[in-house]
Amino acid sequence: MLYLSLMKYKHSYLVSIQYLGFRFHGWQKQKNVMSLHEMIDKTLGFVLSDIDFKTLGSGRTDSKVSANKYCFQLFLHELIDNVDFIDAFNSNAPSDLKILSLELVSDDSFNIIQSTKVKEYHYYFSYGTKNHPFAASLLVGFEDDLDIELMKQGALLFEGTHHFQKYCTEPTKETNFKRKILSCIIDENTILTANFFPKKSYVLKVKGKGFLRYQIRLMMGVLVELGKHHITLSYIQESLRETNDAKPLRTIAPGSGLQLYDVIFE
Repeated sequence: MLYLSLMKYKHSYLVSIQYLGFRFHGWQKQKNVMSLHEMIDKTLGFVLSDIDFKTLGSGRTDSKVSANKYCFQLFLHELIDNVDFIDAFNSNAPSDLKILSLELVSDDSFNIIQSTKVKEYHYYFSYGTKNHPFAASLLVGFEDDLDIELMKQGALLFEGTHHFQKYCTEPTKETNFKRKILSCIIDENTILTANFFPKKSYVLKVKGKGFLRYQIRLMMGVLVELGKHHITLSYIQESLRETNDAKPLRTIAPGSGLQLYDVIFE
């Protein structure tokens, strides 16, 4: 129904953005807190002045989660100049938000919610000592010692099609827990660097077509428990079976380490 109501607009654009999520409470608009959607609409309202518009995001994100690339669809009654619009938006947007690209969607059937897309998430972390406070918005420092090699083995167990009921919070009766993870690995971090980062840090890279609420943060949480030797590899294997106890896992990794790294529409 929501998408049908947007079809009254003559034109739509696929907009790619980057943002630092540390001060935002996710994408969805909420009362008394600043969301990414609210900030985008506020900036667009200033840039587009009296032009009527609507925006629709490609999916929800958690509080404090950042994005190297996130997409939303912009609906308008008239065409706009891509270069002028991008320059105007970036000049008026806060420093933690930036438009990367703007593409006119020629096919009226394009639906940013239902269109098939592959998402790649990264979770950046270190271990063994408390990090410099400046790193807090991008990198989570687990102060316990972690067995990284064991965590790498654990990450591979998530690849393929599994039952992720234990890796989801607040599901509905219609929630489909069977999800396919295209790849899941832990690498040494060479992507995000800064002189206030620890000498060595790591990144969990997860790629798939659809994720449940808090799924990746719960996956990271169980890998941290594995790295502490609090659980075993067989525990993770059992947690992914449809015959498990279905009780959600308790350890949710902090949102600040999570980043939506890429979105690819097929």
